[in-house]
Formats: sequence, structure tokens, C-alpha cells
Amino acid sequence: MNLIKDKIFGGERPLFAVKDTRLENITIVDGESGIKFCRNMEADGCKFYGKYPWWHVDGSVITNCYFAAGSRSAVWYSNDMVMKDCEIDGPKFFREMKNLSLENVKINDADETFWRVDGLKVRNLKLHEGTYPFMFCENIDADGLESDSKYVFQYVKNAVIRNAKIVTKDAFWETENVTIYDSILDGEYLGWHSKNLRLVRCHIAGEQPLCYIDGLTLEDCTFDAASDRCFEDTVLDATITGDITNIKNPRSGKIVVRGKIGSVTIDGNILPPADCDIREI
Repeated sequence: MNLIKDKIFGGERPLFAVKDTRLENITIVDGESGIKFCRNMEADGCKFYGKYPWWHVDGSVITNCYFAAGSRSAVWYSNDMVMKDCEIDGPKFFREMKNLSLENVKINDADETFWRVDGLKVRNLKLHEGTYPFMFCENIDADGLESDSKYVFQYVKNAVIRNAKIVTKDAFWETENVTIYDSILDGEYLGWHSKNLRLVRCHIAGEQPLCYIDGLTLEDCTFDAASDRCFEDTVLDATITGDITNIKNPRSGKIVVRGKIGSVTIDGNILPPADCDIREI
């Protein structure tokens, strides 16, 4: 593997179409497309300030690197990437990719980050601010996620998420085949219009959660007292630990509450078969 170290690059495409190369302590100061159409690349201890610095790169390992706010849209169309111990201040990272693995990564402006990534593995990922991260992603394996970004995990398919703390708005809309374990989910209108959504030992907060879902499973989940109008037009199998404030117009299935139900709303807006079994034990 070739080695380039302790260099500063600027302008447009200074490292174009290189391959089998390790970058150490490299700085991309300005310009566009610093590393483009490359293959089999490593970067360690590097800093990126220019726009679009890592496009169309297949096979890469990025460690201990910093991406400044000016490096917006930095990593696109790059398959088979591993990133560890990095900090990112730029928005719109990681798009149109396959097989992306992140560990100990902090993203301080997560606006429109992770779009159309197929095969995403994350460990100890922190997301701050921005909207719509993880849009249209598939095949996600996440463990240790903290996020206060808005509208996370929209139109996602085939995801397993563990040990997450997500404070958001309108999360997990139009998802399919998503399972979440041991997590805190705090957001309005959680999970609407999804299919096959499973929550295990999760705490749910926010208004009108888990409505309009075809195939909702809850196992030993808890609800914040402010969460009301839960499960409207939803087909579900739910076991709830503790109290729940209000259940409204579930379509079908079973709800078992190991606590108290504040109220149940069944009105003229309920859709057939309207036969959900609701009970306290």
C-alpha cells in the first residue's frame, strides 16, 4: 500500500483516482472532491475542510479523522466503508452507499444524513440536530445510538436497533420490519403507517404514538403519562408494563396492561373489525 503523509492539499480533485493508498495526517483545506473515484483507501488522523471530499471510493477505512462544517455532503457513493473514532461537523453525509460500518462516531449536524444506505452497522453513534437522518435506509444493525435529530428513520426497511435514546418528532414513519430493544423513544406520532414494528422493553413518550400500524408488537414496554390516543387504527399484540393514559380506537388484536388504563376511547371513527381485546391484569 502506498503512503502519503503530512501533506496539505487544496483545489479540485487533488487525489483523483488513486488506489491502494494510506493517508496519514493529511489536510484537505478547500476546493472540491479531494478524494474521488478511488479504491482501497485508508485515512488516519486526517482533516477535511473542502466540499465533497470522499465520493465514489470503494473499500475504505477512516479512523481518527475530522470533517469540518465546510465538508458538507462529504461521503457519497462509496461502498464497503469502515469509519471509527471520528467527529463530523458537516451535514448531508453518507448517501447512496452499501455496507457502511461506524463505531464511536459523533455527528454534530445530522441534517439529511444516511440517505439510501443499504447495509448500515453502527456502534456508539451520536447524532445532533438536523432533520431526516436514515431516510430510505435498509438492513440496519444499530447498538448504542443517541439522537436528538428530528424525523429519524423514515421509510426504513429491515432494521434492528438496541440501546438507543432517541428524542425526536414523527420518527419511524412508513417503516417495514423494524425491531427495537431496550430503548427510550421520545417523539410525537411515533411509528405511524408502519408494518411489522416490534418494540421490546422500550419506554415510549410523546403524543399519539403507534397509530395506523399493520402488525405492531409490544413486549414489556412502558409509557409516559403524557402519551395518549395510543394505537388508533392499529393491529397489534401488546404487553404493557405499568399504566397507560389512553387507548383510542385500536382496530384489532390484543392489549394486556400490567397496570391501570386511564381511559379507552371507542367512537364512531373506529375501523372494522373493531374487535381488539383490551384488559388489565
